[in-house]
Amino acid sequence: MRSIVLTLAAVCLVNVFVNGSASAGDWPQILGPNRNGIAQKESIASSWPSGGPKFVWEKEVGQGFAGVSVAKGIAVVFHRVDDEETAEGLDAKSGKQIWSVAFPAEYVPSFNPDSGPRAAPVIHDGLVYLYGARGGLSCVQLADGKKVWQRDTYADFSSKRTSRGEPAEGYFGFASSPIVEGDALLLNVGGSSKNAGIVAFDRKTGKTLWTATDERASYSSPVATTIDGQRHVVFATRLKVVSVDPANGRVLFEFPFGELGPSATGANPVILGNAVFITGSYNFGAVLARAGRTGAIEVWRSDEILSSQYTTSIAYQKMLFGVHGRQDSAPAELRCVNPLTRQVAWEKSGFGYATMILAGDKLLIMKTDGELVLAAADTQKYRELARANLFGGTTTRALPTLSNGLFYVRDGRTLKCFDLK
Repeated sequence: MRSIVLTLAAVCLVNVFVNGSASAGDWPQILGPNRNGIAQKESIASSWPSGGPKFVWEKEVGQGFAGVSVAKGIAVVFHRVDDEETAEGLDAKSGKQIWSVAFPAEYVPSFNPDSGPRAAPVIHDGLVYLYGARGGLSCVQLADGKKVWQRDTYADFSSKRTSRGEPAEGYFGFASSPIVEGDALLLNVGGSSKNAGIVAFDRKTGKTLWTATDERASYSSPVATTIDGQRHVVFATRLKVVSVDPANGRVLFEFPFGELGPSATGANPVILGNAVFITGSYNFGAVLARAGRTGAIEVWRSDEILSSQYTTSIAYQKMLFGVHGRQDSAPAELRCVNPLTRQVAWEKSGFGYATMILAGDKLLIMKTDGELVLAAADTQKYRELARANLFGGTTTRALPTLSNGLFYVRDGRTLKCFDLK
């Protein structure tokens, strides 16, 4: 154990893999350029006027929980309008529509009334990848929305029910956002046939490159990293954390995480140098594991440190900022924890559920009740700098976006843009 802790302590707790298509200020996929909630080269104000941050524009949107992705001055929003899942390319500064493309929507919710897409679009090398709530995977051009290819992953890989009677599309629809690695687009399809838990598609044609594992899908999105010279794509699936070689789907390591029944894993894995942190709720808590080229060793597992229903924790100065608790129960706590010692450095009790973005030395904390909080990224104590109610109490569950000083956030009816520069 001592050697593991020393190894962990020696690394910088950030995810350092780079998406080659992203430039400074872009937010091309879920949780930003590196899928870790950290904005690149963003400088935001330390305070706001009494009325809150400067409002720029707003747009009516349909149902869905998919956050906005931004690249090359185009903001892509993916939502459901009537019986179609619709992607729109908007001018990032004005909100003016540049293009719109729609796909038939077949998802019928069983646990949550929202029927829209859940997965944030992925923008890479001039292409946009969209994953619908019932498994429709599509590729369109960023410049004009022209369709490039489409796949029905539900029809191709899934049965109607799992062996335990759970719906194949999960309790809340398909929600894992795919990831680009080289010429492949990797996705936790969760297919119950053809060994298609994880599938790699040719990102330019949509053709299946390989399938691997029989793991069911979760709502977590994969991340990529290099450990000891080996490239890994790490998935938190329904019941495991699994790393695969993106070249061929070979499993490099795995360890158990999650439970069957009415539970969910929604947070992305967090890469801490050569370690992986994953958090959940529903009594299975969080795990820290040290990873090598072909294996992983569990360092600790606990439900008392930083157990979050779906918020991805943010690594900063060898600490983790995160939310401990759930949206649908007692008010959650905002926490800063040391993943090496398992100590809580500070907590803000009764804060409420939220998602987060780190911009420089500041945290943008978007509460699900519609309030935005600006706080210092202080690992010693909680220091609030400003707060503003952006939505008047409506639920803001979709992940927010920060791109070139503009902050994009939506509730179930409206997408809003604010200037935080």
